[in-house]
Amino acid sequence: MSAPPTKQGLILDRVVLLGRTLDEYRRYFALDLDRWRGRAVLDVASGVSSFCCEANAAGLNVTACDPIYDRTPEILRPRCEADLDLVVKGVRGLSTYCWSFYETPERLRTFRERAYRTFLEDFGQNRSRYVTGQLPALPFADGAFDLSLVSYLLFAYEEQFDYEFHRRAVLELMRVTRGELRMYPVVSFEAKRSPYIAQFGNDPSLTHLRFEVVETDFEFLRHSNYFLRVTRRNA
Repeated sequence: MSAPPTKQGLILDRVVLLGRTLDEYRRYFALDLDRWRGRAVLDVASGVSSFCCEANAAGLNVTACDPIYDRTPEILRPRCEADLDLVVKGVRGLSTYCWSFYETPERLRTFRERAYRTFLEDFGQNRSRYVTGQLPALPFADGAFDLSLVSYLLFAYEEQFDYEFHRRAVLELMRVTRGELRMYPVVSFEAKRSPYIAQFGNDPSLTHLRFEVVETDFEFLRHSNYFLRVTRRNA
């Protein structure tokens, strides 16, 4: 019997708490802040990202949603630090990453540290922005948001979440979204395009939705310079 193929990318056996900043979100999703200012935006599986805090300060109306929000900043802080150590060590020397933006693992760490520290402070002071919940069942009314965002959960963790989870997640996200859904990246940690995207287009339960892979100008995980936009066909 042949040995299983060797993994080339970052190996994670669980979803890590890794914070990301407003600047990174703008690049991931080609996000025009002026377009969405004053409109309702949902960030799902937002974890310890500072996007919610920074975007609200910039005039957006952002709600963050994650299962960790039933915990206190004091409980979350040690895990933020441990998960950041795990990932920074894990990405060193991997061919699945390009360093044109972050330049070095040390500079990557500064982005992630700033994100989680900003999050922890805001989480302690503005708890109403942070709603406990998780896919594939969100605690929001139908059509509550103009735009929903998901970064580094769907597709990236495809080994932990199967196609059925992704299908149900998309349906639920579009239930609470009256405008559009954007998901980033469209590749796994192996830097390979997720096969689930093609399956979406052939799934009878998703025929009312339009899926469009949109190119961006940001790439860290190789081939991650795309996000998936989802809209309704009758929109």
